[in-house]
Amino acid sequence: MGGFFTNTRKPEAWVERDGRHDELGTRSSGPLGAELPETESRSTILDLGCGGGANLAVLLKLCPDGTAVGLDYSSVSVKKASAVNCRAIAEGRCQVIQGDVQELPFADDSFEQVTAFETIYFWPNLEEAFQQVFRVLKPGGSFLVCNESNGEDPKQEKWCDIIGGMTIYTGERLFELLWAAGFIQVEIHQREDRNWLCVTAQKHRYGPHIKQAKTRPAGRYKIKTALWCE
Repeated sequence: MGGFFTNTRKPEAWVERDGRHDELGTRSSGPLGAELPETESRSTILDLGCGGGANLAVLLKLCPDGTAVGLDYSSVSVKKASAVNCRAIAEGRCQVIQGDVQELPFADDSFEQVTAFETIYFWPNLEEAFQQVFRVLKPGGSFLVCNESNGEDPKQEKWCDIIGGMTIYTGERLFELLWAAGFIQVEIHQREDRNWLCVTAQKHRYGPHIKQAKTRPAGRYKIKTALWCE
């Protein structure tokens, strides 16, 4: 198991809770109680940093007539995720590949949805990665990011000292980077009592638009939305 931790650069706590956490991240209400982007039964989904493949299995259940691709830079993760989803792979509904989020090996406008659960901490260049996500999304497609750290708890910074190359981002920073990458309808959901963070963003169907930001309360959550208009 030690090799898995080393290969993925994730602390042991992340890996031990992999299945439990992943399912929290893909339920209809999400880890924050916020609504996730609507998932069509025939959706094509890309799960970045797919890890052990638990998310892929849930995503495939949510899209019984769709397909899902898992991508991870770790060969160990790819092997594990492939084993977990071997039936869907045999049916032609799932594919797990090794790759780099900075250079996604897919054509433009390939997926209706892209997801990233507990993984963007380890992406070397978030600006380039978000641009790649934007490129491979179909017009009108959505991007979902879920983190169990919102960058506002000093105690969580210990992981950055333990794991080289790890960065914890605030919702405000992710908002800025997604906006700069061209996404619209960017929503930041934060559950303050648990320091959880969920971000949803959409690729516009038509092109660049005027932007307007607003913040609104939502019970236990703070939601900041970027609205783009014609």
